[in-house]
Amino acid sequence: MTTTRFSTTLRDHARKTIEQLRYADIVIGIPSYYSEGAIVHVIQTVAAGLERFYPDAKAVILVADGGSTDDSREVANLVQIHSYNIRKVVTIYRGVPGKGSGLRTAFEVANFLRARAVAVFDSDLVSIKPEWVRNVLDPVFKGYDFVAPYYRRYKLDGTITNTIAYNLTRALYGQRIRQPIGGDFGISQRLVKHYFDQDVWETDVARFGIDVWMTTTAIVGGFKLCQARLGIKVHGEKDPGADLGPMFRQVVGTIFQLMETNAGHWQKVRRSRDVPVLGEELEQEPTPFEIDQEGLVDYFRTGWANFSGVWQRVVEEKDLEVIRDLASVTRTEEFLLPAETWVRIVYRYARYFHATPRQRFKILDTMVPLYNARVASLINEVRDRDPGGAEKLFEAHAAAFEKMKDYLIRIWNEEVRDG
Repeated sequence: MTTTRFSTTLRDHARKTIEQLRYADIVIGIPSYYSEGAIVHVIQTVAAGLERFYPDAKAVILVADGGSTDDSREVANLVQIHSYNIRKVVTIYRGVPGKGSGLRTAFEVANFLRARAVAVFDSDLVSIKPEWVRNVLDPVFKGYDFVAPYYRRYKLDGTITNTIAYNLTRALYGQRIRQPIGGDFGISQRLVKHYFDQDVWETDVARFGIDVWMTTTAIVGGFKLCQARLGIKVHGEKDPGADLGPMFRQVVGTIFQLMETNAGHWQKVRRSRDVPVLGEELEQEPTPFEIDQEGLVDYFRTGWANFSGVWQRVVEEKDLEVIRDLASVTRTEEFLLPAETWVRIVYRYARYFHATPRQRFKILDTMVPLYNARVASLINEVRDRDPGGAEKLFEAHAAAFEKMKDYLIRIWNEEVRDG
């Protein structure tokens, strides 16, 4: 009998272990990087969920590490799992550094083992519960291909999602997936194979932007979608109000690149539709926190001083007037960047990104101060709103992106103004 060798991302010891297993019903992928503080909790909770809800299923928990120099792998290896149906494998993946390569390793394993259902969870989760395993896997066993997370979040949490990622996913592709960059997903066997077969794993998708790529690819591929209630999401040792500029560049850069790849698809989409939300509600309330609004405004003002010439080329004159006036606002409680202005700014940056391939990421950097301005404005807009009221406002903003989509289509292939 010939031994199957299937993976370019697994090291020999992990590959041999997987080949000996031969098959599994469930594969849980946990991409990790410097996660020693939380990964034990994640592994133990995932194992508890598998034991409680799928006691008869043969399962593999795969920790795919990016070469952490802390004790992430060591502590992961020390976790004891007492179910004979669950096998834990800890390895350093091969390939481009990044979460995407960690997930590629999980997809390779799941593809080889012909797993009926796959879930992926972030390695630094403090709030993960055993019920998360059931809530993302049950829909897969019932015929869904892609299960996106549906969290309960504080109104100032998830600002990249609430200002751009949800809005563009809904407007462009017509699916109201509330957390397209959530990080914790359920995936069917056929979608895993589809992901694994895509020619993106040596690109920046393997470094960052993997979550929104997975979401968008599932939508464009016509796979069956739903969302799973997961309660609150809390990461370990992270400041929710910290600088999100690098994450913004990664996520928005990937979204803009996907707009180019899928232009023929999204330009035909009109109107959006709800995506089912499934699973038992986890009764948890998110913890409020403060964001440094003055710091956001200062960052924006610095952007005006440095990038006003670029903004003059990218945005419309009437929106530049709004930006110019905002730069002189002295009272933060009066700081307001209107939703329609923000929609046009996002759409014009997407067009500019598309039209200037050699300068695209330099151009994207100049958008970060405007994003900070939008977040500073959002703080004022939701200040007196309860969670339900804040969510209604976010939905109204998303609807504005949808309503103004014809504007994007009209300008998409216009030539840009030279500097």
